[in-house]
Amino acid sequence: MNLAPLIAAALVATLPVAVQAQTPREASAPVQPALIVTIVIDQFSANLFNQYRGRFSGGLKTLADQGVVYVNGYQAQGVTTTCPGHSTVLTGAFPTHTGIPANEWIDPATGQEAYCLAAPKNTIADGSAGENGPVGPDNMRVTTMADWLKAKSPTSRVYAVSGKDRGAITLAGHRPDGAFWLAEGFGMTTYLEPGQTAAERLAPIAEFNAAYVSHFKATPVTTWTVRHPACLEMAGTSTISGQTFTAGLPPMNYSLENSPALDETTLAAASDLLDRQQLGRRGVTDMLGVSLSGTDKIGHGYGTQGPEMCEQMMRLDAALGDFLGQLTEVPGGVVVVLTADHGGSDFPERMSDRGAVAGRYDPTLLPRINEKLMAQFSLAAPPLQSGGTGFIVADAERVSLAEPLRSQVIAAAVPLLNAEPNIVLAVPRDELLAEPMPARDADPEELTVRERLRLSAVQGRGADILRAYAPNLTSGARIGGSIASHGSPWDYDRRVPIIFWSPGGQAQERFWPIRTVDIAPSLAHLVGLTPPAEIDGRCLHLFDEAPCPVAP
Repeated sequence: MNLAPLIAAALVATLPVAVQAQTPREASAPVQPALIVTIVIDQFSANLFNQYRGRFSGGLKTLADQGVVYVNGYQAQGVTTTCPGHSTVLTGAFPTHTGIPANEWIDPATGQEAYCLAAPKNTIADGSAGENGPVGPDNMRVTTMADWLKAKSPTSRVYAVSGKDRGAITLAGHRPDGAFWLAEGFGMTTYLEPGQTAAERLAPIAEFNAAYVSHFKATPVTTWTVRHPACLEMAGTSTISGQTFTAGLPPMNYSLENSPALDETTLAAASDLLDRQQLGRRGVTDMLGVSLSGTDKIGHGYGTQGPEMCEQMMRLDAALGDFLGQLTEVPGGVVVVLTADHGGSDFPERMSDRGAVAGRYDPTLLPRINEKLMAQFSLAAPPLQSGGTGFIVADAERVSLAEPLRSQVIAAAVPLLNAEPNIVLAVPRDELLAEPMPARDADPEELTVRERLRLSAVQGRGADILRAYAPNLTSGARIGGSIASHGSPWDYDRRVPIIFWSPGGQAQERFWPIRTVDIAPSLAHLVGLTPPAEIDGRCLHLFDEAPCPVAP
């Protein structure tokens, strides 16, 4: 079932007459657009974009054929996961500066897991505890383009929508008009800061939520309806952890969040905000962020090379086509940028069956090294534990070891880790932070693994020892949960498409590599904003605007 048109139809009757009567504007590339739309497709690798590029017929075809296409875009850092990847897109800064090393990390003082956007003072507007607890932008140590815009133009509106809280919040910045993500059964929710009410913060999306609830009560969806039978040619079976996994359509264990319906619903919410909030129609520049989480959910659950991802690509392409069609009606002109927070690859068993050298981490690695360290330092508990971006050095309660023992254990552990065939590089976080940043104009393709990890090292957060496993190795698997992953410093996880598009703009294919940190200063230049001098990204000349200022 294609939910976007259904939800949109339910909503259109409530839209202002002036909005319903909008007619397409004459296409032209805006010198200073009235609307900036940032689309981030979660886990949309350059490999996946290129694989399906010839089959796209909707929005992704429009962007690929009519946009300024950088096929070699990079999330240049070494830890390629959702929260740090999103944090680079509109800040112009690498994770080492955004303060977001991973989706979560261990607090060295308490031993508790810390979520990347944890904000204990906040609550969740739908009344739930939230998938990740109370959240907000507090942990982001830098400002975003949305913040730069608000500082210059307080009446500009900034909204973001996503299937995940971290997708919406990182794009919306510190003081948005709304950062919304899907709470299944409720609609779009958000965070509440002290003193704010749910009615106040949900007001911009309230009509959409009412239509969402009404639609799903009237027409409950209990299975993934197949719309592209040709994708079944990719069906097959694989053995994962001794169990048989069958790739097919519809997949087992349907949920809205693990189907193309997630992105269709998110785009329907974006469409509602676009019209109801009159974005790009009020004489000022507005911003809309759209983070699409379905490709990531499906990639983790089913891999990237089966019929499930094929169907996702086709349906996402169609839904984006409807959305871009709506954007052409914005009378003040619009610029869209599309990219990804990271890439990804297929699950290693299917890759191996097809001839790749791929597998899963050696499960004996950490116990073997811990046994040596416990003996060397007379410790009662293993001192090395997995910490998201690498290994933490901690006691049995995961609290950081006191100095000088912490440093002594790190010094002893690093050569043991680097001697393991599964590991290409293990390096202490403090050592990385003491090293200079790569040059601002460094080619992301040419960065060493150590330099990539340097961009992911964050003071006081993340693992004590960052590590890079060998290519095409990934963590353990659970059928019905996650069978494929990402996060490595290798190009299948780093390389992403970066496309800039404006209706009527000149199409160009640009092969040279750029970074996601280059997006924010480039968009800022289009609308006359001056980014902070200390950002990591560089301005790109995109359309017919004046040349970018010379970087210091």
